[in-house]
Amino acid sequence: MTGDEFFDPSREIPERIRMNRISSLTSGAKVFVGGFLAPQTRRRFVSTRENPLLVIFYDGPDRSLMTRAVRAGRHKNEYWNPVTPYALTLGALSYIIIVFTCLFRPSFQLTALAAFIAIFTPLLPLLPPGIFLTILYRRFWGQARLFRASRDLARLPLKYFPPGETRGRLLNGESYGWITCRTLTGEIPLLIPGEKPGRGKSWYVFGAFGGEEGSPVPPEDRFAPYGALPGEPGLLVRRYRLRAFLLEILSWLILLAGIGVNEFFIAVTIYLLN
Repeated sequence: MTGDEFFDPSREIPERIRMNRISSLTSGAKVFVGGFLAPQTRRRFVSTRENPLLVIFYDGPDRSLMTRAVRAGRHKNEYWNPVTPYALTLGALSYIIIVFTCLFRPSFQLTALAAFIAIFTPLLPLLPPGIFLTILYRRFWGQARLFRASRDLARLPLKYFPPGETRGRLLNGESYGWITCRTLTGEIPLLIPGEKPGRGKSWYVFGAFGGEEGSPVPPEDRFAPYGALPGEPGLLVRRYRLRAFLLEILSWLILLAGIGVNEFFIAVTIYLLN
């Protein structure tokens, strides 16, 4: 991760790697370990199938780790995952079998042709002119993922409050809560970078409170959120969820439109050649 106060999605995305691929670490790198703590004489972390061990190598402020991890965790390509290569390979082999099974049967010539064309279906989004819609699809899909991350960040402070309350307790016993204000003063960070309240709306500033009421301060628990949200958390959660949902639908429609355009051009080309 970068050393900035908060993760910038336009920069390098953290990579998920296996432990046996880690050969060396840069000087000053920090390590966060979370998982099952084995109840032994000398306690140690143990990774199990039910409770896999989470290890994060990072630099920068400890207080920003939670926020940066949430944003980074949402920025990924859902289409390409560990199962995708096997699924595409098995699908292509299945169509090849269908082609060779039906190729020498006159009544199944159309089926063989359709299966042969289907072998190249995964490549359709990458062929011109539909590739331009595929690029647009990826752009909208990336924005939807960022809205999902913003939804998670807006929801993050709420886990410390009982329903309907404005004060809660952290695990270390600190009083945790929020105040509202029209303008931000001091060095209060933004929990959702780049977002501002709407006209006439207030900032919601989250942090720890001492014996006296006043502005929230950074909690001693460095993983408790400290910063400002551009509005009431519950409303933000619903707003970001709706925006992400609409962008995801639009992205899929654009992707399907790109595939349809390519299929149309392929059909016209085959017709003209015949």
